[in-house]
This record gives sequence, structure tokens and C-alpha cells, in this order.
Amino acid sequence: MSATQTARRWVFGAAAVLAVLAALRLAVPAESVPGRMLGAVLDVGYAGSVLRLTVPIAFAALGGIFAERAGIINIGIEGFLIVSALTSVIVARRLPWAGVTGPTALWLAFVAGVLVSVLVAGVFAVLTVRYRSNQVIAGLAVWLVALGLAPFITLTLFDSSSPTIGTLGTWPIPLLSQVPVVGPVLFDASPVVYMMLLATPLAWYALRYTRLGRRIRAAGENPKALDTAGVSVSRVRYAGVLISGVLAGIGGAGFTVGQLGTFVAVGQTSIGGRGFLGIVAYLFGNYNPFAAVGGAMLFAGFDSLQLRLQQIGALDVPSELFGILPFVVVLVTITLVRRTRVPSALGEPYDGEE
Repeated sequence: MSATQTARRWVFGAAAVLAVLAALRLAVPAESVPGRMLGAVLDVGYAGSVLRLTVPIAFAALGGIFAERAGIINIGIEGFLIVSALTSVIVARRLPWAGVTGPTALWLAFVAGVLVSVLVAGVFAVLTVRYRSNQVIAGLAVWLVALGLAPFITLTLFDSSSPTIGTLGTWPIPLLSQVPVVGPVLFDASPVVYMMLLATPLAWYALRYTRLGRRIRAAGENPKALDTAGVSVSRVRYAGVLISGVLAGIGGAGFTVGQLGTFVAVGQTSIGGRGFLGIVAYLFGNYNPFAAVGGAMLFAGFDSLQLRLQQIGALDVPSELFGILPFVVVLVTITLVRRTRVPSALGEPYDGEE
């Protein structure tokens, strides 16, 4: 099935679900518990929340696509998100000492988070491409090191697990933001949401139609043919991993400065496993950027839903039960999704250039 047909099915399916929910909303009393649950979903604020929560998952998914299309298994994407999110908070908190404040400080913090993510991705690339380390073990090492260092660095620098910074707020687009229903969701959003909406078609186009994209796909499918054509497989794989670092950095730093305004350094940190959700999203989307971001929106939708359901006092259900809702959806998705076709040379070091 083509990408166009897949996208059309997604659009029609989503429209059908919304139509059914809207019909139920009209039929069910608004003050009843079912009515309040439906009201929590059929709300402009809910849709905007879903887009914001999609940002780290979507960028992790896009980054993972570039790395794995190049033949490198990158399960360390969660670590990229963590280091970029933490770096953005550190820089944003320190820049006022140098007289840099406001949006300028936040944007510099955002850039710093992306750069540190690229640096970590570079280390990961050297381990897996140059030294041919086991890609799964190297990815786990990146994640575990990031997960272990984040609380230590945060507590050392701030004596608190949750330093607070500002956020970039929203950028309303004149006229378009006034359109009923759609305007407040798509055209009065955070700049990182706009980045996500722009990055998705750009990633699809880059992989499909640009020279670098074709080489990345060749490095993951048939590296020998790429080498025979005179193109360095190692350089292409380095590029794929570094691009994944850029995209994951945007997701992690963007989640912090675009929405949270803080970094929680306890447990799974404020990233909370969203990098792993990104991995599931691109497997669910069969390495198609559009479908992967659609999967990311699905997971973010249930994440936002569980937060809203916790606010309905009439539902006498423990909050922990609501909290596992997104992960139940992930398990169901993994069980029901069609078989993903992974790149033929994924995870295989290439020795032909020696």
C-alpha cells in the first residue's frame, strides 16, 4: 500500500472516530460521567495538548528512522532526549548570569540542547560505525548513562530535581489562528509544534528524493552496492546517526523549553520513556515519517487523555491505573500492527571498506 493510500486511510479513520464521538456527545448528558469523559476528548484544549505531547515522541521517531534506515540500531534515542532536555534547562538557568534573558536565552538553551544531543550521537556513531560495537549494547549504554547522570548533575547544580525556566509560549498566526476549531490547535501553537509539522514532510521528502536520503536507504538495505558505487558506507551511516541526534535534540530540548519549562530528574526523568515510544512509533509506521508521527500522535493522545481523566473526580479509579493507559495502548499496538519490514542490513557492521 502506498504512502498516499495509508495517509488517506488514516484521515478517513480519524474523521469517522471523531464523528462517532461527536454523535455520542450530543446523545449523552453533559453532566454524566460518560458525558464528561467525552467532553474531555472533544475539546480544543485536548487537541492542542496532544500536539504538544507528540513533539518528543515524533522527533524521536523521525531520528530513529534516519539512523535505522542507514543500518544502525539506535535504541539509545531516549538518552538523546534526556541529555538535550537537561542541557536546555542548565543553559537557560545559567545564561541570565551573563545578562541574557527572555526568549533569547530560551532559544540559545534550545540550540545548546540540540548540540549536546548531536555530540552524544557522534560518540554513539564512533562506537558503532568505527569500532563496530554491538549496536544494542551501545544504545543501552547511552540511555543508562544519561539516565544515571541526569539526576546527579541536576542535584549538583541546582540542589533540586526540578529547576524551573520559562517556555517559548505560542506563536499565533494572524487570521489563521482565528479559524474556529482548527485555528487554535494548528495556528496558535508552540514553535516546536510548527517544527514538528514541518519536519515530518521534510523527512519524508529527504529520504525519498534527495541524494543523501537515497544513500541512507542504500546503506541500510545494500551497503555493498553503495560501496561499489564509490560512496563511503561509514560516512553515510555517520550522517544517519548524526541526523538522528539533531532530531532527537529538537524533541528533547523542544519539550523542555516549548512546554514543560522544567526538568524532572527523578525516576525516568521528565522524558518518561518517550524515546522508547518513538521507537514503537516508527516500527508501527514501518519507517514512513508520516505514519510514524501518526503513531506518535496516537500515543500522545492517550497520554493526554489519562491526565484529563484523572481530573474527573466522579471516576473513583486510582491515578496509577490511568497512568499506564498509554503503555497498554503500546502493547496492543505492538500485538496488532502488521509486520514491520526492517532494512536488510540493519544492525550489521560493514567491513568492505577496510
